[in-house]
Amino acid sequence: MQSLKNHFLLAMPHLEDSQFAGTLSYLCDYDDNGTMGVMVNRPLDITLDALFDQLDLGGEDSPHNDAPVYYGGPVHRDRGFILHRGSSEPWDSSIQVTEDIALTTSMDMLQALAAGKGPKDFLVCLGCAGWESGQLEEELKENTWLTVEGRAEVLFDVPTEQRLNAAAGILGIDLNLMSREAGHS
Repeated sequence: MQSLKNHFLLAMPHLEDSQFAGTLSYLCDYDDNGTMGVMVNRPLDITLDALFDQLDLGGEDSPHNDAPVYYGGPVHRDRGFILHRGSSEPWDSSIQVTEDIALTTSMDMLQALAAGKGPKDFLVCLGCAGWESGQLEEELKENTWLTVEGRAEVLFDVPTEQRLNAAAGILGIDLNLMSREAGHS
């Protein structure tokens, strides 16, 4: 199977798992060990200013204070994952997903954001989503998910509540018109 790195994972309408129903995930890593990504359309009830305060980062004057913090997934919910457009800054712990998109898990990025620096386009997520080797492929066979190549503009330019439908639109699909019944051929 081709790599699903830099792909969106769209929850099919019949997916009833409360952790994933109605979600759009962006897959950041895909190899023989499994798959890892972050959900990008589930804002939590906190913004960055609360996170900065909780972590004692200051940030009272940060232009990013009102940015939402997202529920990234049920794995490592106590860790921050920052999905961002690439920048020339070398962060302590990042994986380059594409030439333009990276995922950073280090505190130096949060410190930069608190100081009003860092990348212009970013999503801060608490937790991530993960699948063991072969698990996601089985779920795809069961019609649990749709996949489509990721696009930075959907992540960073489309309003949160429109991201899932925007990703489906890349495939020419309107999820609102899809049946909640799964089919197999």
